[in-house]
Amino acid sequence: MTTSIVSKTSSQGYVDDARNDDVLIYVNGQFFRRDEAKVSVFDAGFVLGDGVWEGIRLVKGRIVALDDHLDRLYEGARAIELDIGLTREQMIDAIWATFNKNEMTDGAHARLMVTRGRKKTPNQDPRFALGKPTIVIVAEYKTPRPESKETGLSLFTSTIRCSGPDVFDLRLNSHSRLNFIQALIQAINAGADEALMLDPHGFVASCNSTNFFIVRGSELWTSTGRFNFKGITRQKVINLYKRHGGIVREHDFTLAEVYSASEAFVTGTLGGITPVSHIDGRKIGTGQPGAITQKIASLYADFISS
Repeated sequence: MTTSIVSKTSSQGYVDDARNDDVLIYVNGQFFRRDEAKVSVFDAGFVLGDGVWEGIRLVKGRIVALDDHLDRLYEGARAIELDIGLTREQMIDAIWATFNKNEMTDGAHARLMVTRGRKKTPNQDPRFALGKPTIVIVAEYKTPRPESKETGLSLFTSTIRCSGPDVFDLRLNSHSRLNFIQALIQAINAGADEALMLDPHGFVASCNSTNFFIVRGSELWTSTGRFNFKGITRQKVINLYKRHGGIVREHDFTLAEVYSASEAFVTGTLGGITPVSHIDGRKIGTGQPGAITQKIASLYADFISS
């Protein structure tokens, strides 16, 4: 059975902050204390995971890559024919209202969730939705745990594969995440922090909640966009490394090539760049965060603070 205690090196782990006990949650234009914020048991998101979401980060009074996140949110909503009901400008106002209501200016992370809304009955058919979407914004103070940066994550290769867009489009930030949760459970039960996932052809694709990179020589390798999240932080890292003279290869590579990499790391909105020290019980490089990973982390830190 999986443990209820979050590992200090979870890719989604963060430092506990007592201020989060009193945050106000945005629900359809109103604010509620976290123990009073509720949605209907008939909500499409609860019933079937029918909705889209974004995780956004507030650093020094600025929302990191806000336009990129909104592009993905609205594109995802269009893909599933979900009318968000707010213009892009109104959504930006709602996000800022949530941060401002909580007097947040730095070190905060918000989960923006949009579902098809309340349904007449709990079934799969979207035509039973009663008309208005559900919009929830949960803003919390979240600082990634320093242990993750200092010691690196341990990954375990899951038997569950990343799918192609004809099965489940990984670039669609859907509330439905059961396959990734299953992969993560396998990794946790194997004593690891996160799952490394392969594509249907056996090449390395992604982790269950983050994008994956290795370092070979001075080159960065990451998988093609066919079977990974193509995350926003992932793209920023690619752009930054190229801008500073580095070579990035987006191509197919195998577990054997991963095991012999000199460094590895994952990228995500909350954690930014997080080193990987072990995969499937094998030490990657020296088993410590490497120089290129640290360089990229520094470049990214400068970028989000600028």
